[in-house]
Amino acid sequence: MMEDGINTPRRRRRHSAEFKAQVIQACKQPGVSIAATALRYQLNANQVRIWIRAHEQLTIQSAQATPVTSVPEFIPIPLPAPSAATVTPDIVIEIKRGAANVIVRWPQAAAAECASWLQNWLR
Repeated sequence: MMEDGINTPRRRRRHSAEFKAQVIQACKQPGVSIAATALRYQLNANQVRIWIRAHEQLTIQSAQATPVTSVPEFIPIPLPAPSAATVTPDIVIEIKRGAANVIVRWPQAAAAECASWLQNWLR
């Protein structure tokens, strides 16, 4: 083999998790490209993209694995008790046609009859 490095096989480099995290964090800076960061650390940009995808997948999986248990499913809201003096308002139908106004008031307790009357009246 030649000593000048032209025909010597390259050995695979192994990088620590801390180094990968440092490179990924450098890529996340605003205005910084992945290719420029890879060149700065003497890495292949495709390899850095693989690290970023793996990091994002790990982040997504860890977020999905930890359930949010601090928020209850149902939060009861106390409401004031209905008073007996509460009066239900009447159903009010106001029809304006030209100068004529027709106002119909119907007790809310008889809402079904009001709907029937209105359907018959509109025919």
